[in-house]
Amino acid sequence: MRRSAGLLLFRRRQGRTEVLLGHMGGPLFARRQAGAWTVPKGEYGPDEPAWEAARREFREELGLDPPEGEAVALGEVRQAGGKVVTVWAVEADLDPAAVVPGTFRMEWPPRSGRVQEFPELDRVAWFGLDEARGLVVAAQAAFLDRLAEHSPSEGG
Repeated sequence: MRRSAGLLLFRRRQGRTEVLLGHMGGPLFARRQAGAWTVPKGEYGPDEPAWEAARREFREELGLDPPEGEAVALGEVRQAGGKVVTVWAVEADLDPAAVVPGTFRMEWPPRSGRVQEFPELDRVAWFGLDEARGLVVAAQAAFLDRLAEHSPSEGG
């Protein structure tokens, strides 16, 4: 079973909770919005603790050190492809312009023999919880709901 771990940053602005999501890079998601945004996360093996993987992946995907602060465990979800994703929320502010995304390589176009490099996340942005629910990978919406339960007085 494939497993991923990630950090969901959140902040409070004008009486509402906002979350930082990344738009998946590469040609497969270039023109998509709904379902193309994700918690910064990545895969890890059986010998790495999920929390350490979440922090490592944050650094790899955003090019920034993960923020310090209380981590709120948001549990795990199983995505449509079967991958199990574990996420923690951390309250912090981050300027999306400061992000220097990691990259990956893939053959593109398919069967062309050409290997190209693409950003892991081609952009990151802050969204209110309601807007984020319409953009994030479907299974990951559960993390937004769990974060809202953690901060019930906050609107989205």
